[in-house]
Amino acid sequence: MAKHIQFLFVLIFVSGASIGCSTLMHINIFPISKDIDLGKQMDQEIRKDPKNYPILENRPEIKEYVESIGKIILASPDIQYRNQFAYQFEIIKDDSTVNAFCTPGGYVYVYTGLLKFVDNEATLAGVLAHEIVHAEKRHSTNKMTTQSGLQTAIGLASEKIGETGTQAASAVAGLGLLKFNRTEESEADTYSFKYLKSTKYYPGAIRFFFEKIGVNQKGGMFERLLSTHPLPQDRFDNVNKLLSVAGNPQSNEKNLFAERYQAFKRTLP
Repeated sequence: MAKHIQFLFVLIFVSGASIGCSTLMHINIFPISKDIDLGKQMDQEIRKDPKNYPILENRPEIKEYVESIGKIILASPDIQYRNQFAYQFEIIKDDSTVNAFCTPGGYVYVYTGLLKFVDNEATLAGVLAHEIVHAEKRHSTNKMTTQSGLQTAIGLASEKIGETGTQAASAVAGLGLLKFNRTEESEADTYSFKYLKSTKYYPGAIRFFFEKIGVNQKGGMFERLLSTHPLPQDRFDNVNKLLSVAGNPQSNEKNLFAERYQAFKRTLP
């Protein structure tokens, strides 16, 4: 059986020229358990590095507020791994960074700089949904697959993959596994919209985030965000197209929850 699996992986990778790179991009040689283990290890590494990732302590109500929004998103019928991935939320106390990220396996981290930057609850929901998509679509282990090549494929078939902990430590250094390409970012925007359509939130609210970045972009504050989440014009165009196809739903206080969010922002440290 092992020889058969090994031959299959060899065939997949050697025949790449004939089946095309786009097909290979959708092959993931890792089981779901790899995402789960990698996420756990990355979470541990992040918690051991308070200098770069200072987790907000002693303010559970802030975490609970963000988590409550996350739970609404995770109730979407399009979420596939809600019962397998951790989907835990943490706040990183760093007002100078406008960013959020989600590791494989569903560990979501939100910077206070992001919380203070957005203007309404729906926009934050759009950003959180976008991050959740990266876990749901397994973008990090997809990346590991495309970068690993034939040797790792054979190693996986032989159960000789390197230790997850080592990979996690390497990934956390600069969050290398969380740097996504334009295709992955577009997919995350599309599914963010799809997840929010089943909620009380305005589904296109992430465009307000894009627009505000475009107006206020000052380099340093957005450096980490833009290094992991490129923001080309086609992402704006994609969200506008989704809104058009959905009949151009209108945003208002009832689906943005701006007043409630502004009250929340006033409580931030």
